[in-house]
Amino acid sequence: MCVSPPLSHTLVFQPGDRRVEGIASGTTIMRAALEAGLDIMAPCGGTGSCGRCRVRIVRGQVDSRPSVALTEEEWSQGWRLACQAQVTSDLECEIPDSSRLAESRVRDTLASGEGHALMVSKQVEDLLGRRPVVPVVKVFGMQLEPPSGRDNLNDLARFRKALSDEFGLTNVSVDSIWIRNMPAVLRQEGWLVTATVVHTPYGYKVINLESGVRTDEAYAVALDVGTTTVWGQLLDLNHQVALAEASAYNHQIRYGEDVISRVVYSQGPGRREALQQAVVDTINEVLDQLVGTTGVDRTSISHIMAAGNTTMTCLLVGIDPKYLRLQPYVPPADFIPPVRAVNLGDGIHVGRRVHVYTFPTVASYLGGDIVSGVVGAGLTETEKITLYLDVGTNGEAVVGNREWMIAASCSAGPAFEGGGLRHGMRAAPGAIEAVRIDPLTYEPSILTVGDQAPLGICGSGVIDAVAELLKAGLIGQNGRFNPDIATSRVRWPEGAAEYVLVESQYSGISDDIVITESDIDNVVRAKAAIFAGVQTLLESVMLSWKDLEQIMIAGGFGRYLRLEQAMALGLFPELPHDRFHFVGNGSLLGAALGSFSIDMLKAAHNVALGMTNVELSDHQRFVDNYMAANFLPHTDMALFPKMERRLLGSVPEDPA
Repeated sequence: MCVSPPLSHTLVFQPGDRRVEGIASGTTIMRAALEAGLDIMAPCGGTGSCGRCRVRIVRGQVDSRPSVALTEEEWSQGWRLACQAQVTSDLECEIPDSSRLAESRVRDTLASGEGHALMVSKQVEDLLGRRPVVPVVKVFGMQLEPPSGRDNLNDLARFRKALSDEFGLTNVSVDSIWIRNMPAVLRQEGWLVTATVVHTPYGYKVINLESGVRTDEAYAVALDVGTTTVWGQLLDLNHQVALAEASAYNHQIRYGEDVISRVVYSQGPGRREALQQAVVDTINEVLDQLVGTTGVDRTSISHIMAAGNTTMTCLLVGIDPKYLRLQPYVPPADFIPPVRAVNLGDGIHVGRRVHVYTFPTVASYLGGDIVSGVVGAGLTETEKITLYLDVGTNGEAVVGNREWMIAASCSAGPAFEGGGLRHGMRAAPGAIEAVRIDPLTYEPSILTVGDQAPLGICGSGVIDAVAELLKAGLIGQNGRFNPDIATSRVRWPEGAAEYVLVESQYSGISDDIVITESDIDNVVRAKAAIFAGVQTLLESVMLSWKDLEQIMIAGGFGRYLRLEQAMALGLFPELPHDRFHFVGNGSLLGAALGSFSIDMLKAAHNVALGMTNVELSDHQRFVDNYMAANFLPHTDMALFPKMERRLLGSVPEDPA
């Protein structure tokens, strides 16, 4: 019996007239877009449940079934879900901005002065200023004594002796490839030789050996391998500066927006490899931007330091993450030995000698990114009782100082990253990032990222919006809209209240942008989880919020956050503003510091070994604290005296 091959078709994606040929019948538009190099939003991992991958069929036919994410009118206009629509003919379709990922960004930190300062914390700056700094990679040029009749020491022993006598390096291992080449390399230029040596937890290791003396160049790459975005810095190890910084959306997003969906996706033939290749492709994209910006020869890069959460670390190096989400939530290892960059997926585009070093993990949901961030923020050097907080889909909190640390991870949901909201989006151009509401007219004023037409609302914008709705009396402390306030901005379609933040004629999506009661619920639950997680940590060591001497807020979340609004919402209690410090990308900062200083790398290992993890999933105090915080701003108004007076009407509105 002869089986005919499936028909193949040509697809054209708009805008941009992107063409891809040879697509077999039955292939989803999502899969075809990936082959065309287009990333379409798929927070649900392509199951059709989120409705975020909308495309409009301009020409041609698809096989698809109706979805609750699409109205009858939208269906009649040709809108389909890319993950559910199967190609049956040649096709032209439009991918709207709301379904696309934002463009990757690259910034030259030397030219623009932007990016993350490498010395955010005074404690870290003092550390690197007062101690001899030994980078993780060092280049040594030396003259060896040639062998003679009276000195017939073998080549390897002679080489190791020179490293010990001249530079004090002992316990040095050498890859077999360099031992094979060593006799010729040592003799080629009269026993003048340059060795590139990397520090590992097991001692020093020679990763390159060449004839002649060259000590002028030593570069490394620091990476923050985030669930959403991969950031990178190209580091000059000799001068201890970051030459450039770049970022790109993690291509794994096409398989799911959060770590749980990616762990689930990984459980199938070839899927773990696909996830690994996706993040390797992203790293190569970042690397291309870094070397393109600086002109540095990528063959001069000697080391890669990567910090990521436990799931991202496992997927990068190819470890099955299945058991991270199953009780008792045990990670595969606290420390994963360095692995050659060229052996990850199809390979990171650097020399064969380069190894990728990943930061140690603490638990399934406390990974190397938090360990790296703690080091970068200076907790290992301060006596002050400090809260380090990284807010994302998971909120990770660390309380302590250089003597002790206790940590927890709590699932906050994606609201603070724009997820789970009717018109939520990331902090990309067009995202509403700031909101003010007139308490008399109830009319809003907004600002968007890049001053572009509003496309949706990001995390900082929704915090502003909910705080302003509360201050204006449009919603009560239970998060429900006040039916007694008459304004056309509040409407009740099908009994579910919503506030019109941007009318359709002013938006960039040709539709009203609204904040719904469901959105407010998601924000309140997210802030309650963060607040309760920190409070539970504090109570476990007999402390309170007021005992915190400094609060370090890490991640992109803090870039646009306004403390007054966060306190009005109940994310933080009303504490003096000078206790708050915005670290920026603490994970990337720690990865850079770990490259610059062996001491900082050792500090990271000590943090991972000494940090106590508190599991909140079955912690009764967390449940109690969460219920208390599931209110605006909180059931305990003693923590929010200013907001209490405002809600009682005894404080005049701030004219700003």
